[in-house]
Amino acid sequence: MDKVVHFEIPADDIERAKKFYKKVFDWKMEAVPDMEYTTIQTCQVDEKHMSTEPGAINGGMMKRQAPAKCPVITIAVEDIEETMKNVKKMGGSLAKGKMQVGDMGYAAYFKDTEGNVIGLWQNIS
Repeated sequence: MDKVVHFEIPADDIERAKKFYKKVFDWKMEAVPDMEYTTIQTCQVDEKHMSTEPGAINGGMMKRQAPAKCPVITIAVEDIEETMKNVKKMGGSLAKGKMQVGDMGYAAYFKDTEGNVIGLWQNIS
């Protein structure tokens, strides 16, 4: 089974949203300016920024824009391109194609048959 490994929260006002989530949940936030992204740490991580706690996931925050206008869960897969073929075969559609994220991996977004935007993640081996 492929697992949910990440979440993303879009925001109209990043600073306001960061303050809200930090105060309410005590999450650690770190800006990634060159990506216009903020990482959200909800648990301890290893040197690759992956959760060290079973069942816990971390996330990110970015300016609200298409295709991620609502919170998004991200599912880790072995092969994004193969998964996208299966998404299309089963009636879903591509929302944003495969893109490299630093030296960590690849991300993509798709819409399921209900119109929900879901993220995909593939680690760089």
